[in-house]
Amino acid sequence: MASDIRTSELKSPIDIAEYLFRRLHEVGIRGIHGVPGDYNLVALDYIPKCGLNWVGNVNELNAGYAADGYARVKGISAVVTTFGVGELSLLNAIAGGYSEFVPIVHIVGTPSTLSQKDGMLLHHTLGNGNFEIFSEMSKNISCAMAKLNDPHEAATLIDNAIRECWVQSRPVYITLPTDMVQKKVEGERLERPIDLRHPPNETEKEDYVVGVVLKYLHLAKNPIILVDACAQRHRVLKEVHELIEKSELPTFVAPMGKGAVDETLPNYGGVYAGDGSNEGVRERVESSDLILSIGAIKSDFNTAGFTYRISQLSTIDFHSHYIRVKYSEYPGVRMQGVLKKIVAKMGKLNIQPGPKATNDIAPEHQKISTDQVITHDWLWSRVGQWLQPNDIVITETGTANFGIWETKFPQGVLALSQVLWGSIGYSVGACQGAALAAKETGNRRTILFVGDGSFELTAQEVSTMIRQNLKPIIFVICNEGYTIERYIHGMDAAYNDISEWKYKDLIPAFGGTPHNSKTYQVKNKQEAEDLFTDKTFAQAEVLQFVELYMPKEDAPKALKLTAEASARTNAKQ
Repeated sequence: MASDIRTSELKSPIDIAEYLFRRLHEVGIRGIHGVPGDYNLVALDYIPKCGLNWVGNVNELNAGYAADGYARVKGISAVVTTFGVGELSLLNAIAGGYSEFVPIVHIVGTPSTLSQKDGMLLHHTLGNGNFEIFSEMSKNISCAMAKLNDPHEAATLIDNAIRECWVQSRPVYITLPTDMVQKKVEGERLERPIDLRHPPNETEKEDYVVGVVLKYLHLAKNPIILVDACAQRHRVLKEVHELIEKSELPTFVAPMGKGAVDETLPNYGGVYAGDGSNEGVRERVESSDLILSIGAIKSDFNTAGFTYRISQLSTIDFHSHYIRVKYSEYPGVRMQGVLKKIVAKMGKLNIQPGPKATNDIAPEHQKISTDQVITHDWLWSRVGQWLQPNDIVITETGTANFGIWETKFPQGVLALSQVLWGSIGYSVGACQGAALAAKETGNRRTILFVGDGSFELTAQEVSTMIRQNLKPIIFVICNEGYTIERYIHGMDAAYNDISEWKYKDLIPAFGGTPHNSKTYQVKNKQEAEDLFTDKTFAQAEVLQFVELYMPKEDAPKALKLTAEASARTNAKQ
């Protein structure tokens, strides 16, 4: 009876599930990833009535990777799983999103609150009556938790979770018990959008920090700008580009920041990754007397095995919740406001030109013929010549991710990779999510480069791409196994070998037809060149799948250097 009285007091009653999905629609989500299960089925019925599309993935891990890729393109994503077996299959992907600051709303359909209270011996449980154990597993890889066990607080919890997901740019965890799906909340709340703004910095503190930064910036003789992933994740690229263009300072990106900067700008110089840097970049960056480091994540693979040679005494770090000037840290000061004021006040600076990034192929690699194998020294510059403005490029952690460092992008290219978390197979699922987001926002070309070993982990997600009528261009680098791991340890070890599939034959097996897909097999430079100059291939009007054969032991220089450093780190006693 109390519930009925509560409902009668609502001005515009709406079911909790509908409220949740309408809020997701409000923040820009249109595709919901996930796998159905009996604890979420009734909730899934609300998806189409809220203007959303149910994607339906092959498994939960792939769904998580896809949600990650979707969020990196659209800004936020959502994935639905069932209690226990479903949510645990997703956790690897959610951990990757937490690690790399990707905002994913994870919704778990759970048993009813009554079943949980009574400790019933239900399927998908450990049989011990503990219904909290799985949420506890998610707690440390979620920036907010919302357990919708009470209609009185459900709407508030939903709004808070979505806001924290956006503001902190990390996954959140929402449980929706079966008996709460159709409980009512106040629908009038939907007339007020969730406030996704950050509170402004304290003016006095912000102005002080700006003054300190400008003092050192004007004293510097050869300052540079170094942009990394958190500039993208925390949505300050507008301010970053204003700084780059107005200051005209030489500008570089870290590997995780690849694609964050317009690489057609005259002061863009390439990728800095310590010993793995583009030609001429390491010398210019490490000789600078002041580095404006924006959104840095100084992990091993992002620094080519911790081979950065940058002194903190020469660095000003800009982050989402603090600024560090040399060894002085200013907590609670967000970079966005600081960058705006620096651009407005900086005036004339001392500038020493830096190197220019190009897609030039070295003379010794320029020859093209049918008897020449495809090498990494040739491929990645040629890819840069072939790419188009606004492409989305996904690279797997391995040869592809390290190789793309050598590619200069056209304007507007977005690069997706998972350098920090580095879960192999990630890129295939991420490609599905990115391609769906691209379809929703204007059909940008979506291009995937993935090694054969990584592809075998998550190949099934290509079937989702076909079912959703997505049109990515997928290059599977066929090089007989785990190349990056060969260079770390076990070049000829059996554990780094894989079964050699007939990869392109998977397309018809997954439902591809001549009307919605096309496959290619490329084994030498001439065949690759013919493909890159094929106008029909470049138009990407259907899903296109390319077997790209490369030598087993060939790898980008940066991968070799990073692998050597990783092996040394692993061997430390």
